[in-house]
Amino acid sequence: MILLATPSQAQQSSGRGGRAPGQSPASRRPPATTVPQRYTADQIQVGESRFISQCAFCHGRDAQGGESGPDLTRSTVVAEDVRGDRIGPLILSGRPEKGMPAFTLAAVDIGAIAAFIHDAKSKAESEGGGRRSVDISDLQTGNIEAGKRYFNGAGGCAKCHSLSGSFVTIGTRFQGLALLERMLYPRSSSGPGTEATLPTATITTATGQKISGKLAYRDEFTITLIDSDGWNRSWPASTVKIEVEDPLQAHVELLGKYTDEAIHDVLAYLQSLK
Repeated sequence: MILLATPSQAQQSSGRGGRAPGQSPASRRPPATTVPQRYTADQIQVGESRFISQCAFCHGRDAQGGESGPDLTRSTVVAEDVRGDRIGPLILSGRPEKGMPAFTLAAVDIGAIAAFIHDAKSKAESEGGGRRSVDISDLQTGNIEAGKRYFNGAGGCAKCHSLSGSFVTIGTRFQGLALLERMLYPRSSSGPGTEATLPTATITTATGQKISGKLAYRDEFTITLIDSDGWNRSWPASTVKIEVEDPLQAHVELLGKYTDEAIHDVLAYLQSLK
């Protein structure tokens, strides 16, 4: 499940992001629990099992943020919850508009999950330090106009990314860390279509035969291609001639040129494309 609490989104105003230093959500203390509660070790253990099976993919195994869900130890819903009276209704009804489905769980399971979340909140507070997850608002330090100038100028982004088609709405589909990761490491994402981002390679054998495919693996000893039939084919690197065409090479080269300021400026500009 996801989004028991909705992360606040800082509004960009003027200057470099419009937020005073020290106001990042990661730097603020989590909301205090309104009504301190105690749970048995058995309740917490059962709740941990239920939480891991139902919630951990989005919120992380320790409830401190995961794949797509926020850090529940900083949730105001959790802070104001008393033995599941606020967590329970959200679990049962979900938040479809935020991507959280409704779950059909018995009251005893909901109570156990609430026990685990409250215990996780107490542990997180005792450990101190900032949370591990990243809210969208944590990254809002860039300037949109500066990012646009870098995109069309020094960064060379506009040479490959035309502001037409699906790219012009990239800010609708991705925000915050998800967009930053795709911007800096576009090949690191997984799932359907990942193979399409692999470089194309052509090897020429000693007999002059040419074989092309997606570059699956390469080191100083071996090269492996995925051919047009989907088969992995490998050769000793020293026995073949190798030519590689990488459509994402520009992203790799930019990693050595970006300043921190430019990264956040471009991110702010891409988020504005909707």
